[in-house]
Amino acid sequence: MYFTDLKIETIDSILPEEFYKLIDKNRAHIEKTFPVTLANCSDFDKTKHFIAVNQDKENNKEGYFFYARNTKTNALIGYLCVKSIDNRISKCELGYFIDKDFEGKGITSKIVSETLAFCFHTLKMNKVFICTSKINIASQQVALKHHFKQEGILREEFKSSEGTLEDIVYFGLLKSEYITHER
Repeated sequence: MYFTDLKIETIDSILPEEFYKLIDKNRAHIEKTFPVTLANCSDFDKTKHFIAVNQDKENNKEGYFFYARNTKTNALIGYLCVKSIDNRISKCELGYFIDKDFEGKGITSKIVSETLAFCFHTLKMNKVFICTSKINIASQQVALKHHFKQEGILREEFKSSEGTLEDIVYFGLLKSEYITHER
């Protein structure tokens, strides 16, 4: 069952202040999985720059950014980006996190579902992939719930916040598989 007080918004409706608040509240929660975002949002001025850079990426069709908002409180509670877009072979990557207080409520699944439709139908991607740390079981469950296939382990592919290289689990979903399950 999905969290009902949810609205998914695009980057043009997001204020840097509210994204900074979401990041700041969840620093410890996402430090191992989103070190680049944390570094780029270490203070409010950097966060404003991060949002502006992402707006430029979206304007240039190099990335797309979606945000979950709790309609009861009007607070941002989640973030999903479409990145690593390779139009040559029609694939892209999803990266996402949810506020620690809203985990397990189906919010990430809802955002991923809507974003997959966007990736396959609007962007005309042939493949969407998710790379997650081996310890991020919740993210792996989201991938499996959406019929992604584990394609392998990429060794020492991700630099953690501590600077160590870690293995990641690579999940892929082809458009043909998505269409089969979409019905």
